[in-house]
Amino acid sequence: MARRSRVDEVVDGLFDDIIAQQLTAEQALPSEAELGERFDVSRVTVREAIKTLQARGVVRVESGRGSFVQPLARWTSLSAVLAATSASADASAAEQLIELRRIFETGAAALAAERAQDTEVDAIEADLASMREAHRADDLDAFVAADLSFHDRILSASRNPFLRVMFAPLTEVLSERRAQTSRVRVIQEHAIAEHERVLEAIRSGDADAARRAMDGHMQQTLDDLRQHVLRAGD
Repeated sequence: MARRSRVDEVVDGLFDDIIAQQLTAEQALPSEAELGERFDVSRVTVREAIKTLQARGVVRVESGRGSFVQPLARWTSLSAVLAATSASADASAAEQLIELRRIFETGAAALAAERAQDTEVDAIEADLASMREAHRADDLDAFVAADLSFHDRILSASRNPFLRVMFAPLTEVLSERRAQTSRVRVIQEHAIAEHERVLEAIRSGDADAARRAMDGHMQQTLDDLRQHVLRAGD
């Protein structure tokens, strides 16, 4: 167990360097000897750490040449990609995250409209009520928590376990992004209005209407991001 923790230490240290762009795409990693000295570990531990990063697609190992950082597009670990995305200030990364949500959540809303039980819809409505109350109280943390719960309940009501499993790695990143965007009061107001439309469509049992409502919500989220967050940072 102790040895594994040292491997994790090296993995996390190298990954942090990559995220911070101290090691960039196509750049060679330091030698095993240099890494061993830096982290005070054996070469065997360094090799295991590099194998872990290789398995995630973050680095590639070339025989006789060394180990190199892979471009983000070649990474195979969703959690690694999300970690890089959450640390990025690149506007395109924030927009791409909304694109991903759009793919997942429009389908989930349609399924929820067809499959949700009355108690589940009532719970979704309760989250919306919590969002309204948090907005009135100017309680950002409570607003974000209720917003995340609203969407999580829709995923659950879809009755598709694959959706929840695939969406789970996004949770931490979404929490950070929601806190960033929901600081803007007008974005909260827009979110409440869009959530009302999604809830109404799900309660009606109309899958197409639910899909359209969630798609409209994602478009409003994208528009708000561009107008009130990204443009404000220019």
